[in-house]
Amino acid sequence: MAEHTPRRHEPRLRPAPLIFEPADAAADPEHFFDLESIEDPRALLTRATELTQAFRAAADRAMEYQAMAAAQLADPRRFDRLTPADIAERAEWTEDYARKMVEFGRDLLRGDRGEEDARTPADPL
Repeated sequence: MAEHTPRRHEPRLRPAPLIFEPADAAADPEHFFDLESIEDPRALLTRATELTQAFRAAADRAMEYQAMAAAQLADPRRFDRLTPADIAERAEWTEDYARKMVEFGRDLLRGDRGEEDARTPADPL
């Protein structure tokens, strides 16, 4: 199972594998990573927990990439740089959240990860 988000000098742990879902299975709204076929509640809890942690880890990682991309797009050295408003529009964020993500992305690009509370920007909603 996946662990907590790593800090500055800790290696990233790999989340549990997200088993590939064939297109026909994914089209069935009742089908979700074969969880519906697990009858043993202990096994179901274990696999569902693994998936929850894997999705959280994937979301955290994707958010870091969003932040780095936002920082790169806002870089004043770029002739085609975007404003926080432009970035917000593209990412469907508020302008304030875009500014926070740009700063977070700059920290990530510098390698400055700090404490966990300082690692993630404010909730966009």
